[in-house]
Amino acid sequence: MKFWNYFHHPKAALVVLRVTLALLMLLHGWAKIRYGIGSIEAKIESLGAPGFLAYAVYLGEVVAPLLLLVGLWVVPAALVIAVNMVVAFALMHTRQILMLNNTGGWALELQAFYFVSALVVAMAYSKGK
Repeated sequence: MKFWNYFHHPKAALVVLRVTLALLMLLHGWAKIRYGIGSIEAKIESLGAPGFLAYAVYLGEVVAPLLLLVGLWVVPAALVIAVNMVVAFALMHTRQILMLNNTGGWALELQAFYFVSALVVAMAYSKGK
């Protein structure tokens, strides 16, 4: 058996991805809890929508990650995070779509990584798991 075959653990890999996504997204949620969602609320209101919609960010950055962390309702929770990232992009990051950061990476690589990770988690966990 080849050395790298010892690292082939797809189920464990999914758990690592799910828990990592949850913990990293929770940090964003914690920042919203500590410092508020005023900027998100203002942006939503500037678009003519009711400001209370900004509170939905807590679903995508606190509730859904907590569900992922404990392994409950994994697919819906991952999809909530994916939708949260689409909304974050639409509200706050559309101007950065073609921009690079100071180190040459895509300005939206973090948002894209959260989005794709959430999709992979949702796609990988079937209803029976």
